[in-house]
Amino acid sequence: MNILNSIKNNEKQLAVLIDPDKFLVENTASFIEKVNRSIATHIFVGGSIVDKHATEVLVIEIKKYTQLPIVLFPGDVSQITESADALLFLSLISGRNSEYLIGKHVKAVSKLKNTKLEVIPTGYILVESGKETAVEQVTKTMPMATENIQDIADTAKAGSLLGMKLIYLEAGSGAKVPVLETIIAKVKAVLQVPLIVGGGIRNLEQLEKAYSAGADLVVIGTAFEDDELFFDALQK
Repeated sequence: MNILNSIKNNEKQLAVLIDPDKFLVENTASFIEKVNRSIATHIFVGGSIVDKHATEVLVIEIKKYTQLPIVLFPGDVSQITESADALLFLSLISGRNSEYLIGKHVKAVSKLKNTKLEVIPTGYILVESGKETAVEQVTKTMPMATENIQDIADTAKAGSLLGMKLIYLEAGSGAKVPVLETIIAKVKAVLQVPLIVGGGIRNLEQLEKAYSAGADLVVIGTAFEDDELFFDALQK
């Protein structure tokens, strides 16, 4: 996957996250035109709560308008579609709900065995952001407290030692604040695998701070769609 190869070359990357539950398919062409003109390197598709088949419909539509890799960011097995290019096989290592540590993964195997999707084991860490997120509601897990930076770093390191190819620090959709720079830096310092950071990033300054702190790939969502000034700042 070019995520791993680019990061080996110290190339910072940017993913635009599209939630099928919050996005109108009829807006795909115009929105993807914006994405294509930006510095985005990937398109992530997924959400915590998505209607069955909605992901596949959206991925097929997106592929009509871009050559960027489309990576699934699924909240449930029902969001897996072989129409995409890759899948972040997310294990919620910040929580202790076995269904999201391994249970959902077992259920996904039958859907994955005959696909050509690149499956990337990803340690997913939910970090406190000042607001209850959909991830908390769905998984029934609590985010890690921002003051417990060492615990967050140790959790990330444990995930990498378990064989995770990526670690994802997530503040959650609609987060009041993004993941703190101190947390990003501490986690990056203990990892030999790429670090993804997402949630709550709404402007160029926050984006650049995440990169400077150590994020290899930053994920942005509604800010890109809603803020034309942010979009203008991200043009190639």
